[in-house]
Amino acid sequence: MNDPTTVYLDHAATTPMVPAAVEAMTAHLLEVGNPSSLHASGRRARRIVEESRETIAQALDCRPGEVVFTSGGTEADNLALKGVYWARRTAAPRRTRILTTAIEHHAVLDPLHWLARAEGAEVERLPVDGHGRLDVNALRRSVERDPGSVALISVMWANNEVGTLQPVDEVVAIAAEHGIPVHTDAVQAIGAVPVAFARSGVDALTLTGHKVGGPFGVGALVVRRELAVTPLVHGGGQERDIRSGTIDTPAIAGFAAAVELAVKQQAEHAARVSALRDDLVRRVIEVVPDAHLHGAPLSPGATGRLPGNAHLGFPGCEGDSLLMLLDARGIECSTGSACSAGVPQPSHVLLAMGCDDEQARHSLRFSLGHASTAADVDAVVEAIGPVVERARAARR
Repeated sequence: MNDPTTVYLDHAATTPMVPAAVEAMTAHLLEVGNPSSLHASGRRARRIVEESRETIAQALDCRPGEVVFTSGGTEADNLALKGVYWARRTAAPRRTRILTTAIEHHAVLDPLHWLARAEGAEVERLPVDGHGRLDVNALRRSVERDPGSVALISVMWANNEVGTLQPVDEVVAIAAEHGIPVHTDAVQAIGAVPVAFARSGVDALTLTGHKVGGPFGVGALVVRRELAVTPLVHGGGQERDIRSGTIDTPAIAGFAAAVELAVKQQAEHAARVSALRDDLVRRVIEVVPDAHLHGAPLSPGATGRLPGNAHLGFPGCEGDSLLMLLDARGIECSTGSACSAGVPQPSHVLLAMGCDDEQARHSLRFSLGHASTAADVDAVVEAIGPVVERARAARR
């Protein structure tokens, strides 16, 4: 961290690079060689890329050839949604429907909005329950209404705002009955909960470097070789001709190191940060009794949400006011809501979960990660009472 006095609790937005990733990346920054070149320097760079691909494949239970490197999660989501839709529709023109949830990240929702507007896709946002979990029966009804018209299904592995895990296995089971491919945005899940590509049965999976302790600007779409994907970018034919462009060898080396470490330490990490998270939630509610948790409950042994996510509502407050008041005290978190042109908007996730506009504005997301400590929790508990009191006074 640049400022050691800062309490950083926004790991769902980005998390600090781990030393292993920094070491792997910086080891290659001064080396010359384009991985597509045939000379010795190019071959050395290619070897680093392919070894990194193998490392990621081993960590995620997939084949190395299924790892397609991208610039990050947003590009990977776009490649999956647009590329699979175009390929499936070309093979069968009546496949115009895309099924998703109402709580997806904008990296999924916005490309789907574009496909609907520009390409005639029929996008169905399926409902979730009050905890933010997909209504599986609604998905089944939608598929069975006309399975031959469904191009693909996209359901995130874990929600980025409230941390609720989605029933990916049930989604895959329904889709498999009709041969429909499934994409999942697993950006928040890698390193936080067990994720195994082959065993999950999904056909495409998105991940990114900066959410697992790797560098910005690099990610991947893990996609089954049997699934046709129309490329977004044309050029040199890199990455199975699905994603052309000169490959960033140093970033990929750092990315692979971070993924390997995050997966290796997942169980230990989850146990540690979930204990910190549970302590934070319990103590904050003791200080502010009408504060409440959004998302799956924290019952003992609960496995329904991300271990580091604490999404709390504070009635009578504006989330943005709380955020800035905490920021002034050196505590960094998030509202988890969208902000367009400087105008705060209620969270589309909370609205989909049944909250009204005011309830969807009064929340904060504290997300813990590998750098979080008990002292961070203490700082939040100490600050939250005066901050909530001041935020409520400002609205009177």
